[in-house]
Amino acid sequence: MLSEEEAQTKILAAVPRLATVNVPLREGAGRFSATELVATIQLPSFDNSAMDGYAVIATSATNGTRLKIVGEQPAGVSCNLRVREGEAVRIFTGAPLPAGADAVVMQEETERDGDFVLIRSETVAPGEFVRKAGGDLAIGQQILRRGDRLSPVTLPLLASQGIECIDVHEIPRVAIVTTGDELVEPGIELRPGELFETNGVMLAGLVEAVGARVTMKCHCRDDFEEISAILRQATDSDVVIISGGVSVGERDLVREALRKVGALIDLWRVAVKPGKPFLFGMRERCAIFGLPGNPVSSFVTFLIFVRPALLRMMGAKDPRMARSTAHLSHDITGDETRPHYLRGKMEDGRFSIVGQQESHALFGLARANALLRVNPGAQLAAGAEVEVLLLE
Repeated sequence: MLSEEEAQTKILAAVPRLATVNVPLREGAGRFSATELVATIQLPSFDNSAMDGYAVIATSATNGTRLKIVGEQPAGVSCNLRVREGEAVRIFTGAPLPAGADAVVMQEETERDGDFVLIRSETVAPGEFVRKAGGDLAIGQQILRRGDRLSPVTLPLLASQGIECIDVHEIPRVAIVTTGDELVEPGIELRPGELFETNGVMLAGLVEAVGARVTMKCHCRDDFEEISAILRQATDSDVVIISGGVSVGERDLVREALRKVGALIDLWRVAVKPGKPFLFGMRERCAIFGLPGNPVSSFVTFLIFVRPALLRMMGAKDPRMARSTAHLSHDITGDETRPHYLRGKMEDGRFSIVGQQESHALFGLARANALLRVNPGAQLAAGAEVEVLLLE
């Protein structure tokens, strides 16, 4: 068996980074930048008011002062106004600051009297309620790095620079194939010995949460010819994820079926719990992942092997999962031979194991929001500080 680290290294070295495509900003959310960008427009691009009120010279706007109103400055157009000692300009949020003014008194702290305004503010300081040009973003400042994920808050920053389209990596097309005679789709009446198929919907959700696209999803019986035919079709995608059929039983037919369709199996069996019977291979540029059939094993191996590979293909700079530190609520003993990923609850800075930890136990998995990786033979005492992987 390969170690977990060896398997991760081999997989990430083998999967191709997908091609670059130029897309409108509105289609960029969740994708990864294939370019580097710096600001060409400072933000704000001019000094402007942060409030509705009056633009003034701070030193002439003491409490009780009456200032003559010499104009009105709305947002969206510059009226080229100027403020002198003893004067004020009526101004609105976002409007350019008139020449000479260095502060804004908000409307609530004034009293209008015809062509004059009475200042009711205790103090008015230079710069008060003024958004200075370049105070948020300077020209030349980096706003996007290659491999950054474009989020709904990144996109408006790019739009502020007049950018309409952005170079990103293609989204992986993922085929999901589940196997097993004992499994049937939800909605069909179960017969004795049958179970509802659950991994397909779980894996589809995990794939889509990463930002990839499920383009094929099917279930096949433990029949060599049927599996071979479906895998031949599935490997036209960028990625194939197979659930079940990768172990050593007489009905575990996936490895031989993959060889029949021309796939090269790069690794099989990894020293990790749950998830030892894990497979990775390639058919031309299609990355193939064979996951164990037990749902928790399938979930864990997806997160530690498939998820990073999908992110790498999409151009992500850092494919690692989010992490946090926590203190253990109880003692934990590691497996004797393999790293063990325990499912648990992270709450108020403490991590507790939830539910059964067997590889079939879906209820405990559904309650978990974090994974704890425990090294072989480790003895962890209650209260110990540990690092956990957050289930996003």
